[in-house]
Amino acid sequence: TIPFQVLHLDGASPCNDTRWVQKWQSWQSSRPLRRTSLSLGSGFWHATGRHSSRRLLRAIPRHVAQILQADVLWQMGHTGSGVKVAVFDTGLSEKHPHFKNVKERTNWTNEKTLDDGLGHGTFVAGVIASMRECQGFAPDSELHIFRVFTNNQVSYTSWFLDAFNYAILKKIDVLNLSIGGPDFMDHPFVDKVWELTANKVIMVSAIGNDGPLYGTLNNPADQMDVIGVGGIDFEDNIARFSSRGMTTWELPGGYGRVKPDIVTYGSGVRGSGLKEGCRSLSGTSVASPVVAGAVTLLASTVLNRELVNPASMKQALIASARRLPGVNMFEQGHGKLDLLRAYQILNSYKPQASLSPSYIDLTECPYMWPYCSQPIYYGGMPTIVNVTILNGMGVTGRIVDKPIWQPYLPQNGDYVDVAVSYSPVLWPWAGYLAVSISVAKKAASWEGIAQGHVMVTVASPAENDSAIGGEMTSTVKLPVKVKIVPTPPRSKRILWDQYHNLRYPPGYFPRDNLRMKNDPLDWNGDHIHTNFRDMYQHLRSMGYFVEVLGAPITCFDASQYGTLLMVDSEEEYFPEEITKLRRDIDNGLSLIIFSDWYNTSVMRKVKFYDENTRQWWMPDTGGANVPALNDLISVWGMAFSDGLYEGDFTMADHDMYYASGCSIARFPEDGIVIAQTLKDQGLEVLKQETAVVENVPVLGLYQTPSEGGGRIALYGDSNCIDDSHRQKDCFWLLDALLQYTSYSMAPPSLTHSKNRVVPPTGTDRPLPQRLEGNHLYRYSKVLEAHLGDPKPRPLPACPHLSWAKPQPLNETAPSNLWKHQKLLSVDMDKVVLPNVRPYRPQVRPLSPGESGAWDIPGGIMPGRYNQEVGQTIPMFAFLGAMVVLSFFVVQLTKAKSKPKRRKPRVKRPLYLQQQQPQTPHSGKNPTV
Repeated sequence: TIPFQVLHLDGASPCNDTRWVQKWQSWQSSRPLRRTSLSLGSGFWHATGRHSSRRLLRAIPRHVAQILQADVLWQMGHTGSGVKVAVFDTGLSEKHPHFKNVKERTNWTNEKTLDDGLGHGTFVAGVIASMRECQGFAPDSELHIFRVFTNNQVSYTSWFLDAFNYAILKKIDVLNLSIGGPDFMDHPFVDKVWELTANKVIMVSAIGNDGPLYGTLNNPADQMDVIGVGGIDFEDNIARFSSRGMTTWELPGGYGRVKPDIVTYGSGVRGSGLKEGCRSLSGTSVASPVVAGAVTLLASTVLNRELVNPASMKQALIASARRLPGVNMFEQGHGKLDLLRAYQILNSYKPQASLSPSYIDLTECPYMWPYCSQPIYYGGMPTIVNVTILNGMGVTGRIVDKPIWQPYLPQNGDYVDVAVSYSPVLWPWAGYLAVSISVAKKAASWEGIAQGHVMVTVASPAENDSAIGGEMTSTVKLPVKVKIVPTPPRSKRILWDQYHNLRYPPGYFPRDNLRMKNDPLDWNGDHIHTNFRDMYQHLRSMGYFVEVLGAPITCFDASQYGTLLMVDSEEEYFPEEITKLRRDIDNGLSLIIFSDWYNTSVMRKVKFYDENTRQWWMPDTGGANVPALNDLISVWGMAFSDGLYEGDFTMADHDMYYASGCSIARFPEDGIVIAQTLKDQGLEVLKQETAVVENVPVLGLYQTPSEGGGRIALYGDSNCIDDSHRQKDCFWLLDALLQYTSYSMAPPSLTHSKNRVVPPTGTDRPLPQRLEGNHLYRYSKVLEAHLGDPKPRPLPACPHLSWAKPQPLNETAPSNLWKHQKLLSVDMDKVVLPNVRPYRPQVRPLSPGESGAWDIPGGIMPGRYNQEVGQTIPMFAFLGAMVVLSFFVVQLTKAKSKPKRRKPRVKRPLYLQQQQPQTPHSGKNPTV
């Protein structure tokens, strides 16, 4: 199991901050209880709390409950009463003056205190339930405080499991987790989250502070049964720190789901201070309790509490969310939290199934990015859209029969082929519906829009039905709209090899750039829509069509593609893949490889001791699996070295930075090789010495000798096209390489470069060998364990999609799919909100010696007046009315006695009345 850690707050010292000691030594913790799991332990490789494990997501500053109009519900008498809300965080002090109804405080750590020593847990609890000053959403809710982090910002899976069990025992309704981490394969943790939601606990969790990079979602917020919350500022811009989708659970074989589910204010929000008063913080740690507080308040408004469950609450939130303009679904999910609309939906809700997203429109930009960024065509890889099924009817459910594909004939729906795979069982409260979309052969040279819909019927056991086998059913429609174009020429088509890219979890795959000490794990998916997003956008702008291969190399028709693009590959290759690729290149396919470092001595140096598993963790590959790549390209006399280089240089008048890359060890003598002067980073890692190496071969171009054969380009570092830690991009180089591979046009700036050298023969030093005793076979799709060395598995069959038999409809499709989609049986006019002015509840400051709200007789609460105030209001109202009436009578008399004169009309600016005061953003931006 993987431990948890906290990300530091403003003013607090960073987790594991060791003030870098410039030693590259292996390190073993001497404190057995301070387990740091993936916090790798050398001086170079130490402070890794950021991505190593779950941690508190930084809560870094505003009266957010009133901005979201919680006071309207307060005036209706709803203040969260009767709802049990749990805060899993850093604790809360006993006599904090902001809290009225702290039912229980429990400590699950190895420190003997219940109090909050950091302020994170106090702040989060205040956003949910503070009853004075910086008010929370549900001040009358029943607060259960679970202290699961120490003052050193450390936690473990086992602490969470114990605390989760107690939450189930206490029948908690809403649970806030302002924590996260990349490890979605911590099975005990994930299984327990499923058990919690199966027990009707509504889980709300922060999506992570690792934006603006894509593919950075944190667990557990990236789970289907959890409400994942992203952050926006008060101008409704997505916060830079808010993590972006897609989920990476499904990679490399499929496509990630849409997350976050919803966004809300998480930048510059005001909440409770550690001992008293308010403070302003930012982070998705803030956005999560905003939603958790809203959910608690909403749950208290529903008369029939049986209708409130994790699915129905999520359905209400996403159906009522306000979409932000110009922002895609992997940034905003379904949009911005709208508390009052969610109240209306929840109070006219009938149990049903729904979909997230509720439609597929591959023409709608920018919301449906990346789908809308590239049209589909005959012969292309199927476009996969991973839809989440939410089942508000029960914790378990199933798909009845099979989903049905119904194309609209007037909208050319018969030009589209659809295949659907889905969860055999929907549990807990949710499942997946993966829709694969392809173009029919008859549309190979057609251009236009095609539409249809998929019909899905979900059934759940009726809980209160006495009849044996009684079921509730719900049928939902998934509209589909696509843009079809004629198949592009081969030279314009690029195939991205996703199948051979691996990422944490489950294995320890180190970062490609060894300088990134705080971010050592390669965990973003290495997909064209995650950390290679900018590269993908650039290739599209250059007119290329990029497709993703999620299957072995044996599973694609090479005659359709100009270039196969392999970047940062960590996986091994089947012998059959190597044979097929050689044949494909002989027949005209070209290959571009961006490699990375691989050095067994460096890999041993960056091992670490994991006190959870009581064993040393060794990297399963380097930045890339260079020995496997060498096997792939050896037939052409090519190979990469185990050298490890870094440095700035100029190539073809472009400034470049080489970040922990390897060099080319062998290359055909008739090829083009470019060399540069770089620093030997391997020497620095191993011996703390600095050395400059001249003529390091970094780039190679080669035309294969067979007639009509393809071209091969090698480059030793992928960091310049990777969004993760890119310092200087080399998209120009990728363009030049594609000009060479697609059109056989060798760029003169490279072929006539002064840095061109004689291709290396590789006889001076041995090629890199696989690290002895590595555990790659545990996570590999290619290898299986043997008594000796791991051996390749049998080559798996290529994925075969079962295309749905169409049931055509001769009817016209709706024009706007987004506006057209609604939850069934929800009438927004049924639930009428009171006609009230925006109102801010009175808050009385504490007088000296006053310990808390519960000590105040008749304490002033939202929506309540004490008795004396209630008696004096009618008298003041009467006197005020008399004064106003007298004023109008005097004015009317004056006007009648004066002659009329026309005045010029002056346009005056309109100002919003009762404008909420805005607190300036204080506190630093989160470190990204």
